[in-house]
Amino acid sequence: MKTYKNILFINFGGIGDEILFLPTIRSIKEQFPNAKISLALEPRSKSIMNLTSLIDDLFCIDIKANGIKKYFNILDFIFKARKQKFDCVISSGKSPFVALILFLIGAKERIGYNTTTGFLLTKKVKLNDNQYAAKMYHDLVKPMINVEYQDPKIDIVGDFELNNLEKNNYICIHPGVSKMSISKSIFKCPKLPFWNGLIEGLLNKNQVVVLLGTNDDKDLIEQILLNQNISNHPNFRNYFNKTKSIMEMAFLMKNSKHVICVDSAPMHVGVCVNASIFAIFGPTNEVKLIPKRDNIKVITNNIGCRPCLWHKRGNNCLTSECLNIDYNSILDKIN
Repeated sequence: MKTYKNILFINFGGIGDEILFLPTIRSIKEQFPNAKISLALEPRSKSIMNLTSLIDDLFCIDIKANGIKKYFNILDFIFKARKQKFDCVISSGKSPFVALILFLIGAKERIGYNTTTGFLLTKKVKLNDNQYAAKMYHDLVKPMINVEYQDPKIDIVGDFELNNLEKNNYICIHPGVSKMSISKSIFKCPKLPFWNGLIEGLLNKNQVVVLLGTNDDKDLIEQILLNQNISNHPNFRNYFNKTKSIMEMAFLMKNSKHVICVDSAPMHVGVCVNASIFAIFGPTNEVKLIPKRDNIKVITNNIGCRPCLWHKRGNNCLTSECLNIDYNSILDKIN
C-alpha cells in the first residue's frame, strides 16, 4: 500500500461540519500514523483543534469575505499550500470550483466529489448526500484505504469538575444556534414559550437543569432567565458563558443524564461523547445530520413539508410551522 507523509484536508463550514469530518481524518491517521495532517477551514471553526489531536496544522481561510477579498483569500491559501508540497489533498466541497483549487495546489493526488471539473482530480468520488453527513465525507477516503466507518468521537482531555452537579443526575439544555444562521434567515430553534415550558416542566419533575450557551445564544437565554419560576428554582443551574472551552461543555454533556438541543454544533458534540440526546429538528433533515442510535431521540413537528432546508430552500419559509413543537413530547419521555 502506498504511504503518505503530508496530507491536506479541506472542509469549509461551521464547527459542526468539522466534527462531522473527524471520522474521515481519523481513518487516514490510523492508516498513516506518521503522516502530517493539515486542515483548511473557516476561521470560525478553528476551535476543532480543542476537540482532537488528529490535526497537526490549520489553514484558516475566510471564504465568507465580501466581494473580491474572498478570491484573494483563496489565492493566498493556494500559494501557501503549494509551498507545503502535499502528497495528497482531499476536499469535501461540492462545487466545481473545488477541483480547480486542488489542481492549483499541485499535489500529486487530488481527491474530491465528481463534478463537471472532475477531470482535474486524480480520484473522483460519487457524491451520496442522502446519508448521514459524516458517512458522506468518509466516502472520500475509500479510494485510498479500506476501513470501516466510525461515528464522530472525541476524547475528553482536561481535569474538569462537576462542582455541585451529580454525575448522570442532571439534564443539559442548549437552546441556541449560531448567529450566522440567524443572519441568513435560517431558524432551527423553537421560540421562547417552548423553552420556558420545557424547563419549568423538567423542574416540576424534580430534575436538575443545566442551561448551557455562549454569546451566540445570549438573547434567548436572557429571556429565559427573566422567568423567575426558572431562575429562582433550587434545581436550576445557569451555566451561560461559564464553560471555558468547547471541551468543558463536552465534559458536562458526557456526564449528564440527557442533553436537549437543536440542530447545532453542541448537538454534534453530544454525539461525539455518546450522550443521551433529545435532538430538536425543524426545517433540516435529521437523517443527514445525526446518527441512528438507541440513545438519540429526534423530536419534530412531523408535518408533510419538512424537511425542506438546503434541498428545497435556502432559508426558512414565512411560517416555520415545523418549529411549532410541543415540549410535552420531550417531558413525556423523561422520568
